Amino acid sequence: MPLVTPLSANHDLETQKLAEFFNETLGFCPNSVLTMQHRPAISKAFINLNKAVMANEGRVTSALKRMIAWVSSNSTGCRYCQAHAIRAAERYGAEQEQLDNIWDYRTHPAFSEAERAALDFSLQASQVPNGVDENIKKRLYEHWNEGEIVEMLGVISLFGYLNRWNDSMGTSIEKGAVESGVKYLEKHGWEKGKHK
Repeated sequence: MPLVTPLSANHDLETQKLAEFFNETLGFCPNSVLTMQHRPAISKAFINLNKAVMANEGRVTSALKRMIAWVSSNSTGCRYCQAHAIRAAERYGAEQEQLDNIWDYRTHPAFSEAERAALDFSLQASQVPNGVDENIKKRLYEHWNEGEIVEMLGVISLFGYLNRWNDSMGTSIEKGAVESGVKYLEKHGWEKGKHK
């Protein structure tokens, strides 16, 4: 049972229009956004931030951004966001081999060294206390420019917010997200947990 009940998708028409972005990303409007509508200024600001963070300005692909989000969510333990991130990675063209082996990104040949650096950055930046150090910085600068690093940290920070929001809310997980969680993550212990 969620902490706060999501409102109807048409509760706030401005939010509803902005939330069309998620139909492309996930195939549905997430219950997290529907819950944020209790204060429409929050839902609108969140959607606009999400759109800005997920825009492609450099070589950080949409698929990689969603895999960065998955690593961040996996690090914090948010089952809701793990399923959403892997679903979005699939919808944005992540290679099947990467989706099937995301848990083993550090060693699996489907991942490049540049992707490993980005995903390790996500892991270290998502931990408390923060684990970003000179080694992470060095590895990032071997493959990415400063604007691309800003894009990556934007994703990590956005999912820091979402991980806290959805785990605290116990946000009810949508059918499509469950399907993706089962397909790619269940073999490693993923389950809905509190997000029923």
